[in-house]
Amino acid sequence: MLSNLGNQSERAVRLGVFDTTPMPSNFARNVMDLLARTEYRRAEGGEDLEAIYRLRYKSYLASGMVSPNRDRIVADAFDELPNAMCFGIHIDGELVSTLRLHHVTREHAASPSAKVFADLLQPRIDAGETFIDPSRFAADPDMTAQYPYLPYITLRLAAMACVYFEPDYCLSTVRPDHAPFYRRVFGSSPVADLRPFPDLNYEVVLFQAHYSSVAAGIGQRYPFFKSSPFEQRMMFGKTMNGENAPLTILPTARFFAQAA
Repeated sequence: MLSNLGNQSERAVRLGVFDTTPMPSNFARNVMDLLARTEYRRAEGGEDLEAIYRLRYKSYLASGMVSPNRDRIVADAFDELPNAMCFGIHIDGELVSTLRLHHVTREHAASPSAKVFADLLQPRIDAGETFIDPSRFAADPDMTAQYPYLPYITLRLAAMACVYFEPDYCLSTVRPDHAPFYRRVFGSSPVADLRPFPDLNYEVVLFQAHYSSVAAGIGQRYPFFKSSPFEQRMMFGKTMNGENAPLTILPTARFFAQAA
C-alpha cells in the first residue's frame, strides 16, 4: 500500500478540501471542464523524464529564458534529489505542461529556492520549518493560446502538495511580472528581492504563502484546486517495494463539483 495514510481525511476536511460550495463563476467552470480532459503523470525516469526535459527546453527557449543548447533539454541536479517530484500534465493524452516540486525538510533540505535564498531559508529549515518548493514550470508554447487556463491546471499540483504534506509555507521563486498571479491566487507575500537563478536568463523574487491559513478560501474561489485524499496519495505517496507507481492520475476535483 501507499504510505502516509495517517489522518488524511481529517486533515483534508480541516483544510477545506471537502467544502462543496457551488462554483462561483464561469471561469471556474471553464477550468473544471479542462480539468476533466486532464491527466497527471509523475515521472520517475526513462522516457517520461526525457519528454519533460525537452518540454522545458522548448518552453524556455521560446520565451528567452535559456540559450540554445545541443542536447535540447533543460535538466539539473535538483531533478535527482530524493525529495524531488517531477510531473507531466497531459490534456487529451498529450503532454502540455510540467511542474517540479520539492518537499523541503531538515532531512531533505536541498531545493532550488533553498539554494538561491540560502541565507534566508536555511536558518528556517534548521529551525524545523518545512516548505513545498515548486519550480521548473513549463508549458508547451504551441498550446498556451489554446489552453489559457493551463497555469491553474498545472499549479493545482502545488496546492495538492500543500494539503498532503502540510508544510509551513509554499514558496514561489518567480519573475517579478509573475508575482501578482501568486499574490492573487495563493495569497503569497514577498520574502526577498531580485536574485539570479541558475541557468536562466532572468532574475527572480521569492514569495511565500502560509497555505493552511488560506486553503479554505482558495478552495471556494478556485474549486478546481480541490482533491481527494486518494488522489493526493496516488500523486505523492511512496510505493512499497515491488509495487508499481500509478501510470496516470485522474483529477478528482470534478467529483466535488458534481456533488455541489
